Amino acid sequence: MDPEHASAREPRASRASHREIADELRSRIGSGALRPGQRMPTQAELAEEFGVERGAVRQALDILHAERLLTGVSKGSPARVAQDAWPGWSAAPPQPTVVGLGPRVAAAFAASRVRIDALCLTSVSLTLAVGEQLRLIHAGELKPAKIDVRVLLPSHRIGLAFPTPVDPVNAGDGGLLHERWLAVRNAQGLVLRQNLLALRTTHGIDVRLTFRALPFTPPVKLYLLNEAEALFAYYTLGRHEQRESGGEPLQSYDADGTRSLLFAFGPGAGARDAETGDAGPRDVGARDAGARDAAFVAASRRWFDALWETISSDLELT
Repeated sequence: MDPEHASAREPRASRASHREIADELRSRIGSGALRPGQRMPTQAELAEEFGVERGAVRQALDILHAERLLTGVSKGSPARVAQDAWPGWSAAPPQPTVVGLGPRVAAAFAASRVRIDALCLTSVSLTLAVGEQLRLIHAGELKPAKIDVRVLLPSHRIGLAFPTPVDPVNAGDGGLLHERWLAVRNAQGLVLRQNLLALRTTHGIDVRLTFRALPFTPPVKLYLLNEAEALFAYYTLGRHEQRESGGEPLQSYDADGTRSLLFAFGPGAGARDAETGDAGPRDVGARDAGARDAAFVAASRRWFDALWETISSDLELT
């Protein structure tokens, strides 16, 4: 299995590719380390930090400029973080789940009452996104009064649609792939549960975390944040190869959830002009987009609640 997996990036002292530099800078913008309107470090400073030539830095900045996260990239002075870099998040292109989920979860945790509903194959992306907010809580920078999280995951009793062997006849019934998926599902769920519930004792926060099992393999992932935003992504299957120690390589069809593009729906979709705050000639389109997004969020909430209250069952993490 090729599970949803990504490690948190740290500033690099060794050589990095321009895409890795863009990923790191995008993460800093999303986390608030680089704020809207803030001047970026110079290209020389970034080149020294990442151990690369300025050309690689320029390529990275061009990527972020194309994503509308930076302005003034082509000018002589250092670029700036766009004023609507994340507050106007819906205007930016869809981001891979592991990149796009973090800033939206951070915005959800800014509220005194945090509500997150998630439907996914495993909870790796969610655990990563929530982990940064837990760090801020322990650092004394956040203290929500209540956190309520509900997670729908596939049941361990079903035969998964994916991951699945490319050649089930020669690879067996997919039992090994199922075991690997189940190990990831349970391990990540236990980490999420342990870290969240610990807040009751350490910070006196009212925390509720509940898992339920689905009788099918979800073809999509869905996150509902504070009952106001919906983040939606497709699991796109690809062919993967895994090699066991001393064994034959196992070919499987699987999805990398961290790379699934995350589409955002919510109050920011009909975003107003970042500089003036006026809708201007975009007023009708903004209203239409806002109504569409509100309808999508409401329908997604009804769909999630229906699954939760009808065909889902108790889920044990062991």
